[in-house]
Amino acid sequence: MTTYLACLGTRPEIIKMAPLHRELQQRGHRVVVLHTGQHEAVAEVLYRFFGMGPDVRLPPERRSNRLGDLTALLLEGVDRAVSESQPDVVLVQGDTTSALVGALSGYYNDKPVAHIEAGLRTGTREPFPEEKNRELIARLAHWHFAPTARTRDNLLREGIADARISVVGNTVIDAARWTQLQLEPSTTSVPSALPAGVEAFLGEHASQRLLLVTAHRRENWGEPIRNIGTAIGQLLAAHPDLVVVWPLHPNPAVSEAVEPVIAALPDAMRARVCLTAPVDYPALITLLERCYFTLTDSGGIQEEASALARPVLIARDSTERQELVEAGGAVLVGTDITRMVTAASELLLDVAVYRAMQLELSPFGDGNAARHIADRLCAAD
Repeated sequence: MTTYLACLGTRPEIIKMAPLHRELQQRGHRVVVLHTGQHEAVAEVLYRFFGMGPDVRLPPERRSNRLGDLTALLLEGVDRAVSESQPDVVLVQGDTTSALVGALSGYYNDKPVAHIEAGLRTGTREPFPEEKNRELIARLAHWHFAPTARTRDNLLREGIADARISVVGNTVIDAARWTQLQLEPSTTSVPSALPAGVEAFLGEHASQRLLLVTAHRRENWGEPIRNIGTAIGQLLAAHPDLVVVWPLHPNPAVSEAVEPVIAALPDAMRARVCLTAPVDYPALITLLERCYFTLTDSGGIQEEASALARPVLIARDSTERQELVEAGGAVLVGTDITRMVTAASELLLDVAVYRAMQLELSPFGDGNAARHIADRLCAAD
């Protein structure tokens, strides 16, 4: 039996690690889940839904929003946890501070690091600090589990040995499809996916088309997110059959920018917007299934939407998931108001444009990424 330590702290990490956690446990291995605590408000619901711990928690002692403070705090706690638990392998996912610190702590303790979702690059400073986190983790990891051929090529260009790289797909596709199964009418484990207020809103607007909006990235705080709100207002004015659900990220910087813009809309338009607290994962998948398309700066939602054949407008100027853009399932619109409104209006007015963006197959895999990763890790035992 191999002992794995999964270092997780944010919502996307929990979602994307869950399929691998399940797969390794089914094969008889031990997976210790270390929760570093950045997304405390939403983490517990996710851990319960996926049935995965956590086994170890770092105390939430964050002193400020400074990245240096967070990194120092996590490094002390994660390094101690790795030293005490003595895992055979440290698992990190994606590009967060938790992932970087987990990889560094594994290296310090001479434990091999497996990087899930390796090789994503924009080639620019943004997203900050995720792009640099990814680059640094690549210098520390032993195994690199790349979701696509493009991400493998990125790693090869940086000098990573081909033998250390496996193209496996993205575990978020596994998570989305598993969640769909849990939400089927015959399944009773998720009695009601949507919050009551969101369900009531959608019931009142059942005949109208739904736009799902999310925005949280640091580079979009302030004016960019306000621009998204302004674009939403213009779309509502131009398209009477459109309604919007916007789950607000728990960071106050998001709600403080969004709420005044939406509050300033005329009453009739404001009534077609549902601003809600962050939703849990079953609710998110339900909203993606129900929506006509999504406007988002989230990498995970780009991937999940592709699995559900929903067009994506990416509210960023670059994406490390260029495969979706090249496949025709997404358009980069940034946070320019005109670009957002124009692209969204095309989807609402031109059926041919809309159907062309409904992909039959996701470029991020077939939903078996966790099995492929476990095969490689277990072969190394």
